[in-house]
Amino acid sequence: MFFPPLALASRSPRRREMLSWLGLPFECLDGSINETPLPGEEPRAHVLRVAEEKARSAGRELEGKWTLIAADTVVVNQGEILGKPADAGDAARMLEQLSGREHCVDTGLIIYNLDDGIIIRTLCESRMRMRSLTAEEILDYVRSGDPLDKAGAYAIQNRDFNPVPEFSGCMANVMGLPLCHLVRELDDRKVLLKKNPLDVCKERAGYDCPIWERVLDGEEIG
Repeated sequence: MFFPPLALASRSPRRREMLSWLGLPFECLDGSINETPLPGEEPRAHVLRVAEEKARSAGRELEGKWTLIAADTVVVNQGEILGKPADAGDAARMLEQLSGREHCVDTGLIIYNLDDGIIIRTLCESRMRMRSLTAEEILDYVRSGDPLDKAGAYAIQNRDFNPVPEFSGCMANVMGLPLCHLVRELDDRKVLLKKNPLDVCKERAGYDCPIWERVLDGEEIG
């Protein structure tokens, strides 16, 4: 069975790794754009716009019947969009701001079919509560370098730092690529998948997702 070739518009090594977990062959493109929020732009509108602009930018590098995947993830604290920190000081500021508080992680996911120009837009939002952090923990974590390329300055999968001990929702979303939502939208490729998203998250992230079936059934949860 023939399928249009698949490409991921992302510079993120983590997203590239996560997409590879599904066992689908794909190409990687840069997809670099200016990700600065527009004045007054709401977080959900922001991630969908940025993801779509990444896909369209990467699409200009391709010819033929490609399917492009692009995503953008931000942490949202009391309405403020927290992207990747500019430097160590900015990372420490974000962690101090999130410490002990509830916040959201929003990912905009775009599937762009170049042959017919159809764009599928999906939003995934997870609600989190970061544990209370000490000043020393924040300093040590920032010094490790791990938060500097992460939205909101933390990686949920970092077991040593363990920023969010408990939550319910899509862990893959918080890592940057909501796999169940992606598989749902790549419906024509399901026959090629070697594992379902639940098995992938268990094996790769150590997370037994409670919502994967509901997501695949079309429920807008994350």
